[in-house]
Amino acid sequence: MKVFITGAAGFIGGSIAAGLARAGHHVTGLVRQPEQVAELATIGVHGVVGTLDDRALLMAKARAADAVVNAASSDHRGAVEALLDSLAGSGKVLLHTSGSSIVGDASGGVGSEQIYHEDALPAPTADKAARVAIDELVLAGAARGVRSAVLCNTLIYGHGALPRDSVQLPRLLKQARRSGIVRHVGPGRNIWSNVHIDDVVDLYLLALEKTAAGMFYFVEHGEAAFGDMTAAMAAALGLGPAQDWPLDLAIAEWGYEMASYGLGSNSRVRGQRARTLLGWAPHRPPVLDWIARDMLAPPAAA
Repeated sequence: MKVFITGAAGFIGGSIAAGLARAGHHVTGLVRQPEQVAELATIGVHGVVGTLDDRALLMAKARAADAVVNAASSDHRGAVEALLDSLAGSGKVLLHTSGSSIVGDASGGVGSEQIYHEDALPAPTADKAARVAIDELVLAGAARGVRSAVLCNTLIYGHGALPRDSVQLPRLLKQARRSGIVRHVGPGRNIWSNVHIDDVVDLYLLALEKTAAGMFYFVEHGEAAFGDMTAAMAAALGLGPAQDWPLDLAIAEWGYEMASYGLGSNSRVRGQRARTLLGWAPHRPPVLDWIARDMLAPPAAA
């Protein structure tokens, strides 16, 4: 299969692109910098330079492919519109990458009992309304003859194929190494569902082959409180107990979006559709085991 993937030099996109290439697909990946073309070549992916604002380029590459994966941004509506317009009436697959902060509550590290399911999503907060509208646009592509689906990832851990680090936990690690103190937002009781990057890649490959049109999938394999994850991180680093950090100081360190949602909210979801409809069977180590055993592992030899 010929697959066009945006965000191919990113953590999620690069890992998916590498997985597709290993599975025998012919992969073309969109990158922003010319030097990233050579990086993609090391994982068996053909790189093309452009941005999500290059509507003509996106449409041409999508039309030339058998399937498209948008892994560059969950918030760029113009790119999604270009991909949908190019694929309309084709019956081709479009997998759009979203994130479960769409159901996150900016709670400053306070826990929550609320769990969200794929068939009962809440109305979005003002901060997340634009992203949810893009998700809905993708799902509506089914009525335009596109086999479109949204894969809504939770906290992803593990080491990527090109950029090694994901988004959330590496920020905690970087701050800890710089300060000598592992910190979490507020009391650290907030809980996120999570999933290993290798299990994510498995799901994207399955969805390319099997998804029905108009499907929304939560991508999760367990959950953990941030206080438990920072405690495991402190033990792995040989540092003292993890400490609470007031939300305002966390925002000064990581910015509003990351501190309030990515590190300070709850995002507890359950994803059954991928398991029952696609046969997805995530099996990599739970996040606390990964932090204890693999987080600090050196990069694999090339």
